[in-house]
Amino acid sequence: MKILVTVKRVEDPESKIKVKPDGTGIVTEGINYKVNPFDEIAVEEGLRLRDAHGGEVVIISCGADVATAEVRSALAMGADRGILVKTEADLDPDAVARLLQKVVEKEAPDVVLMGKQAVDDDQGQAGQRLAQYLGWGHATNASKRTSLESEEEKAKKVGLIVEGEIMQVTREVDGGLEDLRLKLPAVITVDLRLNMPRYASLPGIMKAKKKPFETLTPEELGVDIAPKITVKRFTAPPERQAGEMVPDVPTLVDKLANEAKAL
Repeated sequence: MKILVTVKRVEDPESKIKVKPDGTGIVTEGINYKVNPFDEIAVEEGLRLRDAHGGEVVIISCGADVATAEVRSALAMGADRGILVKTEADLDPDAVARLLQKVVEKEAPDVVLMGKQAVDDDQGQAGQRLAQYLGWGHATNASKRTSLESEEEKAKKVGLIVEGEIMQVTREVDGGLEDLRLKLPAVITVDLRLNMPRYASLPGIMKAKKKPFETLTPEELGVDIAPKITVKRFTAPPERQAGEMVPDVPTLVDKLANEAKAL
C-alpha cells in the first residue's frame, strides 16, 4: 500500500506572533517553526497503515528550501522517502492542490492523507480541492470512534479501516460521528482525535538523513502557481481589556444588566 502524506511548515503555535507595523505580514525573527500539528497526525496514521498493510509512506511538502527540515522530521518518525516541491512563492490552497495533483499522478498512491487544516492560515481547502482535481472520493475530519479500550491499546490501532479497495472513515460532524466508506484511491483529511503522533527517536533522526529525498519545482511539474487569493493586510486582534473586581453580587448583577446588557 502506498500512502502519500502532506506536511506543511508552520509557525509554532506556542510562539508569540506579532504583526509587522506596515501590516504586510508577521515578524518572523525569533519564531520557531514545526510540522503542522494536523499533518503530524496524518503522518502517524500513514505509518500505522503501512505497518498494518505493508507498503511505503511518502512525505511531500510544498515551500521554500527550509521546509526540508519538516520533511526530514516526518522521515525521522518512520516515513520511507520525501519529496519537496521547492518554491519561494507564497502559495494559496489552490496552487498547493494543483502542485499536489501532479505529484499524486506521478506517484500513484492508494491514499493521500492530509491535515484537515494548517494552523497558520486555517483555510482548510487544499484537501477538498485536490480530491476535486483528481476526481477521487474524499472524507474530511477523520477521527476515531471512542471505545472502552485502554489508551495503550488505542495507541496501537489504525483509525482508518481498509477492507480490500474500500476504506472506512469515521468523521466528526455536528452532534456526533459519521461513518463513510470510500473506494480507493481517496483523499482523507484528519482531525485531532484520530491518534497521538509518536516522537522521533534518535536512531530515526539519524536514519532520516540517509533516506531518499527528491526535489521538484513548479516549472518541472508544469503548474502555474500565480495566487488566486491575495492577502491585502494583516492586523492584530484588539488587546484584551483588564477585568474589573466588584464588591458584591448586587453590583455584579447591576453591571451585567445595565452595562453589559447580558441580562
